[in-house]
Amino acid sequence: MIEKKLDRAIMDFIWNVVEIHSQLENIHTSWAGLLGITQAQWLILMAITELDEGRGVAGIDIANKLRVHPAFVTNQTKTLEKGGLLSRRPAADDARFVLMSLTAKATTEIEKLSKRKLALNSTMFNDLDDKTLAELNASLATIAKNARLAARLLAIDAS
Repeated sequence: MIEKKLDRAIMDFIWNVVEIHSQLENIHTSWAGLLGITQAQWLILMAITELDEGRGVAGIDIANKLRVHPAFVTNQTKTLEKGGLLSRRPAADDARFVLMSLTAKATTEIEKLSKRKLALNSTMFNDLDDKTLAELNASLATIAKNARLAARLLAIDAS
């Protein structure tokens, strides 16, 4: 009986994650549309916003953050650069790496959305206090780490 309850709880969790993922994709698509870019390009801008500490961000770091292939990041960031939302420059210590930063135009456009983003976040996380959200994030980080391990184990079994 306990095993069935645990199995049901895990399935509920998985379907909740699928639902959240779907809604977040819709939200990211909407934000992207407001800037005239794709959802993937929006996520790249958000990754740069989070990762950039003033020196720019390497494409490999963006790819790792988004769990995508580095070539995809290269392709998309070239488009963002043409649109004036991103600047790309060779790293000072190793010209093989391109460092990317948001342009003033991108920063301004994202700032224009900040009040709407705050309102949306308030709606999504309205019932969670800081402590609950911190605990949830810690639990999700543990599940993500364990899921990566499980995926590797499954890949080994499948080969």
